[in-house]
Amino acid sequence: MTGIIMFFAALILLSVGYPVAFTFGAVAMFFGAIAAFVELMPDPNLVLVAEEFFSMFSMMPFRIYSIMTNTILMAVPLFILMGIILQKSELAERLLESMGILFGRVRGGLAISTVLVGTLLAASTGVVGASVVAMGVIALPVMLKYGYSKKLATGTICAAGTLGQIIPPSIVLIILGDVFQLPVGDLFKAALVPGLVLVGCYIVYIVIIALVDKKVAPEITVPEAKKKGSVMRALIAILPPLALIIIVLGSIFVGIATPTESAAVGALGAMILAAMYRKLSWQIVIDSSLQTVMITAMVFAILIGATAFSMVFVYTGADLIVEEFMTGLPGEKWGFLILSMGAIMLLGFFIDFIEISYIVVPILLPIAQVIGIEPMWFAILIAMNLQTSFLTPPFGFSLFYLKGVCPPEVRTVDIYQGVVPFIIIQVLVLASIVIFPHLYGLT
Repeated sequence: MTGIIMFFAALILLSVGYPVAFTFGAVAMFFGAIAAFVELMPDPNLVLVAEEFFSMFSMMPFRIYSIMTNTILMAVPLFILMGIILQKSELAERLLESMGILFGRVRGGLAISTVLVGTLLAASTGVVGASVVAMGVIALPVMLKYGYSKKLATGTICAAGTLGQIIPPSIVLIILGDVFQLPVGDLFKAALVPGLVLVGCYIVYIVIIALVDKKVAPEITVPEAKKKGSVMRALIAILPPLALIIIVLGSIFVGIATPTESAAVGALGAMILAAMYRKLSWQIVIDSSLQTVMITAMVFAILIGATAFSMVFVYTGADLIVEEFMTGLPGEKWGFLILSMGAIMLLGFFIDFIEISYIVVPILLPIAQVIGIEPMWFAILIAMNLQTSFLTPPFGFSLFYLKGVCPPEVRTVDIYQGVVPFIIIQVLVLASIVIFPHLYGLT
């Protein structure tokens, strides 16, 4: 039971705010020493305990080298760089202003345009924090000015901002591709339809609630001066990022380039777009590069800590306990899917998607293989589930990002209540992927 205790000890430490990478590493070393001591009971010798402890981590240097030379994971910093440069080029502001004028006359139009802009930002930047903050700064004051409900406005922004977790190119999908050992390009293709279905469900919900309760999302009168040329301005704002999306994703889908090569093209394309908007400077390049290094270092530090954690977890035999429990569930495949999806969703309330991807998923993956679950289907289910973790209180990152840029009259409770309908929509879409995978081309 040492490994099981270790797992819950790590969750407790993470929930109280200890750094993720160091938590995994420290817990692995502490419980590794305990496991080595227990292994040599009833007559443990300190020298033998030390030998057992070091043998447990003997493969660690090779694991670290393998992580650092992984060509799949090389796409992570390149896509991050692409997203940060586009964010600094004020892409979100241009898109929101243009589409707000186009859809503002429709009841709920501002919220619909926010979802559509979130979709474009997801496919072009994939950086959740940047998307939520940009739309919070630009779209939220406008929606509140025109009498939109605080709950609908904040919920829409949080939900639209997290679309970058499921709509490719997505960091989550790249990480899951590494964990599952699946081609990232195939994961991108498989995630496209579920992501677009989720976008459609968001828009349908906004339209229905705007028609049912006219006070929630009132119609906006756009001055004639602004109407003139609005379509052209919207096209000018939309076409450049859309072209970048088509180049990056299209090259992957048709097999011209690998995800890593497309990520490099995307980063270069982002610089070209920034230059087109006259926002490119050496300072932006330097700042974007520094932010990319910081985020990438965090991701890889977590991965190394998680690797040490998983080595001890397997050494203690805890993976066999989990496998025996999961395979003994009633309903076999369906029981496993329901419990695993429920566990990932529950963990998403407290810990980040990176920790779940590198700690929980490797535990569940061998069991899924034994039961005979299609890996691509399972990976998309997990990706959709992990997106929900950005919205679920109390530690949903999108909620924190938005609260940081909200006007004083918007309370935290407004944001929490606003995301609830969108969380329900995500759960329903997730359930539809579980029950009808053939509709999404996943079987």
